[in-house]
Amino acid sequence: MKKQSFRILFLLNIFFLSSAVVGRNPQIELQTEFGTIRIVLFADKAPKTVANFLRYIEENRLEEATFYRVVRDDNQQNNAIKIDVIQGGLYEDNHPKMLAAIEHEQTLKSGIKHLDGTISMARNEPGTATSEFFICIGDQPSLDFGGKRNGDGAGFAAFGKVIRGMDAVRKIHEAHADGQYLNPRIKIKFLRKN
Repeated sequence: MKKQSFRILFLLNIFFLSSAVVGRNPQIELQTEFGTIRIVLFADKAPKTVANFLRYIEENRLEEATFYRVVRDDNQQNNAIKIDVIQGGLYEDNHPKMLAAIEHEQTLKSGIKHLDGTISMARNEPGTATSEFFICIGDQPSLDFGGKRNGDGAGFAAFGKVIRGMDAVRKIHEAHADGQYLNPRIKIKFLRKN
């Protein structure tokens, strides 16, 4: 009887802990013509970046968003440090739905590494990220703080991870591109918080 009671208490604790983590870390669903991608956002580790991304979703600012860029071995011959990512967002510089740039949340502080399926913010200089994001295909340590892909060494602001739909991410990564730009771009049909 004691073992059974202990087991029930143990399972209840796991349930409540899992619920708390899910509550803190919202999930989003991103649908494309290549399939649906479900992502958990680590609001507990990268609160400013997650809040920014959710604001774009909740205010319907990403209605015209597409995946438009892929970086893979065959289109980065001039880069000494290779990466594999797909990039999406509003595409245009100074798009009318674009919000102000946000503070850069480094991987050194957040603890979120650029592993397979990590979603992160695209940027120029640290503190210039707005609406553009990318998803890693395979582990990409050169995108973390101290990584060599970007000359400033500050890395990129990772803020979530794909938990379902990496098959769709890989299909996008393999789609036809002129250089690094998808042709045609892949429409994000909808992006919503679950």
